[in-house]
Amino acid sequence: MKRNILITICARGGSKGVPNKNIHDINGKPLIGYTIESAFKIAAKIDADVFLSTDSEVIQQIASDFALESDYLRPADLASDASGKIDVLYDAIRHNEQKNNIQYDYLIDLDVSSPLRSVQDVVSAMEKLESNSDALNIFSVSEARKNPYFNMVEKNKDGFYSLSKDGRTFYTRQSAHEVFELNASFYIYKKRFFEQKCTSAITNKSLVYKMDHICFDIDNEIEMHFLEYLLKENKLNFEL
Repeated sequence: MKRNILITICARGGSKGVPNKNIHDINGKPLIGYTIESAFKIAAKIDADVFLSTDSEVIQQIASDFALESDYLRPADLASDASGKIDVLYDAIRHNEQKNNIQYDYLIDLDVSSPLRSVQDVVSAMEKLESNSDALNIFSVSEARKNPYFNMVEKNKDGFYSLSKDGRTFYTRQSAHEVFELNASFYIYKKRFFEQKCTSAITNKSLVYKMDHICFDIDNEIEMHFLEYLLKENKLNFEL
């Protein structure tokens, strides 16, 4: 049975960590260009629509240079620093269902600031989500560099510091519970996620897709330079 799938690329014009991050040149290409190219490859594989959600005409034009046309500009109340991503996705799916006269079964959100993904990553994650009838969504993760049961601490009510989670029975990192870092590369939602009006991507019925290659979310200039190094020196062991 055919599934109706919407792929979203959400990119605001402003960024405090890295000015103009979404259009910053990385190895001769604006950052958003990598995700647009990825979206079209994924769309061709799974038969999906691709949609740009932005508040910036500059980003619209750059997306057009990569063959992603859009006449939609995000409303101001969804374009501020305080705007939540889930609200933006609710708006995107409503807009496209009305515009295209279609009911979408899945929404795949690809994050511009975390472009190190492969087509197979998304396809495999989609299959994992589809095979679990109870799950609402799935998101990409990486192996955590720190473990709250072993080497992460937080301040307690007495002003002293202790392990974030009770890990007194774990004496090595390998023996502690396995934990993951959200790398923000992609999130896949069933339509039921939106129908139930979930307010966070992390629900009590979420799955994770663990990437077996490097992936990280760009929050600062150093990470931007690191990404450029990986691309320029051909250090990735997978195809974008």
